Amino acid sequence: MKKKKKFKILPIIIILIILIFVVFLIFKLTNKSKDIEVKDTLMEDFINQDISVVQEYSTKHNLELNIEYVYSEEVEKDKVITQSINKDTIIKDNDKLNITVSLGKIDKEKLASDKINELGKVPIMMYHGIREKTSNSTGKVGGNVDKDGYNRTPEAFRKDLEFYYENGYEMIRLEDYINGIVDVSYGKSPIILTFDDGNEDNIKVTGLDSDGNILIDKNSAVGILEEFKANHKDAKVTATFFVNGGIFNQSEYNEKILNWMIDNGYDIGNHTQTHLDIKKSSGERVQKEIAYVYDELERIIPNKYVKIIALPFGSPYVKTHENFKYVLNTTYNNKTYETEAALRVGWEPEVSCFNKDFDKTFLKRCRAYDNNGKEFDITMVFNNLKNNKYISDGNVKTITVPESSKNLISQDNTLEVITY
Repeated sequence: MKKKKKFKILPIIIILIILIFVVFLIFKLTNKSKDIEVKDTLMEDFINQDISVVQEYSTKHNLELNIEYVYSEEVEKDKVITQSINKDTIIKDNDKLNITVSLGKIDKEKLASDKINELGKVPIMMYHGIREKTSNSTGKVGGNVDKDGYNRTPEAFRKDLEFYYENGYEMIRLEDYINGIVDVSYGKSPIILTFDDGNEDNIKVTGLDSDGNILIDKNSAVGILEEFKANHKDAKVTATFFVNGGIFNQSEYNEKILNWMIDNGYDIGNHTQTHLDIKKSSGERVQKEIAYVYDELERIIPNKYVKIIALPFGSPYVKTHENFKYVLNTTYNNKTYETEAALRVGWEPEVSCFNKDFDKTFLKRCRAYDNNGKEFDITMVFNNLKNNKYISDGNVKTITVPESSKNLISQDNTLEVITY
């Protein structure tokens, strides 16, 4: 009898186990569904909301936020006009959210009082070496190391950067400037930094860290620029370095240097293989020297260098010289290189890239040196700029100028023109 009871109970136990298992499965599936619902974040509607709300939302949900500012007669200042991701769309980490934000109505009185003028002049500063000396030990004027001021002390270069910053200048890429892209904050002015010769002290490597990354001397040009970047979170920091055949004369590190510079917002251009005086050379030699540097850059950082040449000695001094055509079009060993722009030696600021007289193939630069306020030194250049500098409207899609200057805008311009 006892054995019979066991056989009667066994099916009941099996059924109970099956029921418990089914309930467990239903519970798991239900919770999994809830988990999925929790993970799905839906885009909100930000139209007519303040930009700060979108910025907070983008940070919270790890979105890549791109903002374009436009003037609007209908939408209040700082309110969202359009968004690229529609409301209730599922969003994921690193999704791109593009929005347009209103600058409000054009306030012509404010533009006039702030002296906004995107046809003003732009300083392209010319540096060479940053020699590790103190300014009071050089025996030269100010922060100059040599009598002509082509080389500066680290102390002087740090002061130069602070001077530009305190006077409302923001660094932009030379390549952007020649292509009509001036991304500068409202009321600020663009400045371009260039370095010639590829001196070791432009970016001196002191060794490698445990991961094989270069360690940069804090008193080299790039070391000082990176220090400035760290101390001024709101500042844009960039420069273009023009190299000769030795690149930065640290052959064991040159490849790492070039890749590091490109990855960190700096540009590399051409200064001929041996710092050639183009005016005094044969056409074949000119092309060979220019092609050599382009070949090296193409080998190490293919398609990542800028097609811009800084003319050694500023030579030739006129575009009509018979060798100048080889600067812009170089053919050697069955390869042809087209150069977009060429830079002269220091003198005075250049016209706006929107000016009808702008010629990117023969750009003037300012020598970054001290000379007691004479002969276009830093003091003289920036005193002169107080009355005619480029002052930005803060919008890369528009050109804002006084009505009286409208006729100076290049006929090739495709941007919206705002006058006051």
